Amino acid sequence: MSVFTANELAFLDGGERRLGRVATVGPDGMPHVTPTGWSYNAEHDTIDLGGRNVEATKKYRDIRRTGVVAFVVDEVLPPWQPRGIEIRGRGELLADTIRIHPTRVVSWGLESDELTARHARDTGR
Repeated sequence: MSVFTANELAFLDGGERRLGRVATVGPDGMPHVTPTGWSYNAEHDTIDLGGRNVEATKKYRDIRRTGVVAFVVDEVLPPWQPRGIEIRGRGELLADTIRIHPTRVVSWGLESDELTARHARDTGR
């Protein structure tokens, strides 16, 4: 069973949304946000971040040090219907990938009857 709802999975699996923003915390306590490529990994129910030479990036070093990460994918449909998903979790470092194991999921605008509703929940992981 997935930590994501059916609407969240449809959002993650659909469209051309392949660029998201990842947030980490630097050694000085300051946040660091950067755009990155991603994919939903159904086998592990995780978000996998990739890119060129990911092992040499600040986000990789920050996650190695703290183990925490947040990730957002969003868009605005016309005329003004913002929707998206924020995933907070534990970062697992692989050779060429950062794998996010969700511990908290927040989504908005994914319910067809409530475009502005926000749904937040801890995943229990």
